[in-house]
Amino acid sequence: MREEIAKRFQEIQSHICNNLEKLDGIAKFESDHWERPGGGGGHTRVIQGGKLLDKGGVNFSAVHGVLDDRMAAHLNMKLKDFFATGVSIVLHPNNPHVPIIHMNIRYFEGADGNYWFGGGIDLTPHYVIESQAQEFHKGLKAVCDKYDSTYYPKFKKWADEYFYIKHRAETRGVGGIFFDHLKADENHSKEDLFSFVQDVGMAFYPLYEQQAVLGMNKTFSDEEREWQLIRRGRYVEFNLVYDRGTKFGLETNGRTESILMSLPTDARWMYDYQVEEGSREEETIKLLKKVPAWIS
Repeated sequence: MREEIAKRFQEIQSHICNNLEKLDGIAKFESDHWERPGGGGGHTRVIQGGKLLDKGGVNFSAVHGVLDDRMAAHLNMKLKDFFATGVSIVLHPNNPHVPIIHMNIRYFEGADGNYWFGGGIDLTPHYVIESQAQEFHKGLKAVCDKYDSTYYPKFKKWADEYFYIKHRAETRGVGGIFFDHLKADENHSKEDLFSFVQDVGMAFYPLYEQQAVLGMNKTFSDEEREWQLIRRGRYVEFNLVYDRGTKFGLETNGRTESILMSLPTDARWMYDYQVEEGSREEETIKLLKKVPAWIS
């Protein structure tokens, strides 16, 4: 089944890239096929300098090989041979009125027959607009409810806990869904889980388009651009300090350029930066510390 999963993930990558190029209207994806020395490889596709997108990556990989002792122990694997495939996306827009968005769908399989699916989508607005966050979560709930009514509340809570910047005491954005180590059980077959993960992948573009068209043509000030760069800095902090995918990729000798494509071209860190009282920036920070339910 691994070949079928990898093939479908590649198709999802192509579908998303084709639609993003149409939405941007200017920039095209650059393609970079690569091979992993330990086994397998991938297809990194990066878009830069567009009308909508400052920088974005839509990566596919299918790698295999032997885990080192530390990673095998971490994954509780007695046999170290593994196969992993996935699609990983991060988009950094030009306009601060358009949010950053991330998606990942993945499949892992060990030589001992142990396997799992993982993934999720989350949204990181520079300025949180509650109605847009609500629409985003409604879309994710619809995908989850198709398979299991417990998925959305469970995966939403998981995302809120996972995408939390502990040293800042704030969430990375307005959350979304996050799931990991999904295996077949009495309620869901492996085929069911594969269908769910595919639907998550296919939901990415319409969810992002909905957000992007609301803000991509808005004018913005130098002060709003400054805030965007500061929020990008928070994004970088999470990815380098906490993100499991970044850690797994680097620790399994993954391709550094592909792993770190999630970082923006520009970000900013200002010492002891304080938002102005009563500002939109302050309101965004308050919502990021509150972790709202967004939808009932």
